Amino acid sequence: MTLRFVLSVLFLLPACSQQPPRSQPESAPQTRSDEAQRIRDAELAIRQILTHQAEDWNRHDAKAWVAAFSDDAEFINIMGTSLQGRAEIERRHAEIFATIFARSRIVVTTRKVRMLGASAALAETDYELRDYDRLPPGIQATDADGTLRTRLKYVCELAPDGWRIVAAQNTAILPPRSPAPDAKP
Repeated sequence: MTLRFVLSVLFLLPACSQQPPRSQPESAPQTRSDEAQRIRDAELAIRQILTHQAEDWNRHDAKAWVAAFSDDAEFINIMGTSLQGRAEIERRHAEIFATIFARSRIVVTTRKVRMLGASAALAETDYELRDYDRLPPGIQATDADGTLRTRLKYVCELAPDGWRIVAAQNTAILPPRSPAPDAKP
């Protein structure tokens, strides 16, 4: 029994002499700072993409407007039509830039860019479309002055060559409803 006690103590001594692990590595503040800077850089890059896209729309340059889309992106337009791939998205925008939106102008406000991990983000924008020739069937201006307001939501992904739009959906903002006439008894 004494031998067993001595062996137990011998086995426990090395374990007791070890120092406890540190709860936080000393580089943690730098890591948080690096992470915050990475998020700021990503948000700035995505906001710049959206700013350039607005400029490209106002020049009616479909090729430039779709340049930030990935090859396999999906774009759901204001009519609910799903356009598959950058080539189809470009083709459809070239058509509308040559016809109903040939004179159109837009103002884009980026409301929010939200990071979804290290390599994905969601961007929410408000579009104001003016000076168009006509709107697609079933779509009506939001404002009395003819402005069409939409919300365009983008899903972006970090690719080896920078941020890319992998999905987008455009939704019209309906005009305000007229008040219902008072019911008469």
